Amino acid sequence: MTLIDGKATATAIKAEIAEKVKNIVEAGGKQPHLAAVLVGHDGGSETYVKNKVLACEACGFKSTLIRYEDDVTEEELLACVDRLNRNGDVDGFIVQLPLPKHIDEQKIIEAIDPRKDVDGFHPENVGRMAIGLPCFISATPLGIMTLLQRYGIKTSGKKCVILGRSNIVGKPMAQLMMQKQWGDATVTVCHSRSITLKEECREADIIIAAIGQPEFVTADMVKEGAVVIDVGTTRVPDATRKSGYRLTGDVKFDEVSPKCSFITPVPGGVGPMTICSLMLNTLKAGTQR
Repeated sequence: MTLIDGKATATAIKAEIAEKVKNIVEAGGKQPHLAAVLVGHDGGSETYVKNKVLACEACGFKSTLIRYEDDVTEEELLACVDRLNRNGDVDGFIVQLPLPKHIDEQKIIEAIDPRKDVDGFHPENVGRMAIGLPCFISATPLGIMTLLQRYGIKTSGKKCVILGRSNIVGKPMAQLMMQKQWGDATVTVCHSRSITLKEECREADIIIAAIGQPEFVTADMVKEGAVVIDVGTTRVPDATRKSGYRLTGDVKFDEVSPKCSFITPVPGGVGPMTICSLMLNTLKAGTQR
């Protein structure tokens, strides 16, 4: 069993990005600039945005954090998006999700200029990705594809089962895994209503678990030699930890890992690659403009 080290891979890629940025700036080019909009004080979002700022520093990017309280109006947030769209110095920006319930997330996403949509959530980028055109690819699926490629994991012709059908991970992951220029695999998407979910998993060469249920994937669902990618990150109470919780994936790691040829841990697997992919998209946005 080989442990897929997302943290080490992300560190290596960020160093590669930093070298490219250094060369761009030395040649008289513009330093890439990523902005992030954070609404409220959600613990997970705070941590995620903080890590993005640190990643920008590691890559040699300029970064800007714009904060609003929970009671920000939809109109104020849309006005902020409009300002970022028109700001010539900002190459890409993200509006951190989830947003408060009184704000229509989809309306905010659709207001973002697709050329600056480094999260890859705008319908234009999603549509272009679906038919294999150049676009910004959603950060988590791009991170997973990068891990598979860097570890030399063959996907072409393999049976891949994706657990979960979210717009952020499940659907774009399925699109990438089935496309010839990416995964070139045979793809099955399962979800909470799938009657044959366990049977499908047992036949899979590659399982990508993004169903949001801690330790959902157990050893009896995985065949010998399978590749298992765990996207889940659920905070589970743990009195032995200083934080009072631990991060748990969708896979029961201790019992599943002995059966795998490759597996990602939680934390330290897909998570660091998501932020790393955002950096890759920002570099792309900066060099395209």
